[in-house]
Amino acid sequence: MARWEPDARGRMTRAALDLYAEQGFEQTTTAQIAERAGVTERTYFRHFADKREVLFDGSHELEALVARTIADAADDVAPLDAAGAAFVRVAGELEDRRDFAARRAAVVAATPRLRERELLKLAALRDDAAAALRDRGVPDPAASMVAEVGVAAFKVGFEAWIASGQARPVADEVRDALTVLRAQAEV
Repeated sequence: MARWEPDARGRMTRAALDLYAEQGFEQTTTAQIAERAGVTERTYFRHFADKREVLFDGSHELEALVARTIADAADDVAPLDAAGAAFVRVAGELEDRRDFAARRAAVVAATPRLRERELLKLAALRDDAAAALRDRGVPDPAASMVAEVGVAAFKVGFEAWIASGQARPVADEVRDALTVLRAQAEV
């Protein structure tokens, strides 16, 4: 190994994504990821539990951001508006990572085990949003339903952002998805 270099976590994430795109998720080993990132396999496992988790780094921070944004909303803000603002804010966190997000989305879409993990990530976002809404006094089933709508808007907006390949902000795509949902709810 070479001397210590900064950003081992980021290097491992980029190396994993590159290898998954080149040779497939199933064919890639943690040893290959570690080697390409310039770290030991032991270092890899200090940061990530397995080879799936390297692509889901930061999920807990996004969950906390959703909960915090909902909690910080003014008392007179409607539940859907509080949740919508939270998911728009989370989307904004992805804005500077469009290329990475698009490559990651392609790898996830091509790998059943990663699609399953992606669904778990979205479920965790939903659960944290629902808990934050309940903490604001929104009863169930409304809190759960609003959280589910927020996740759906985030997912649809994110997919539209990736599919478009255009420079339009992902937060705008999520806002548009929320607008469509609101319009359909009024029908």
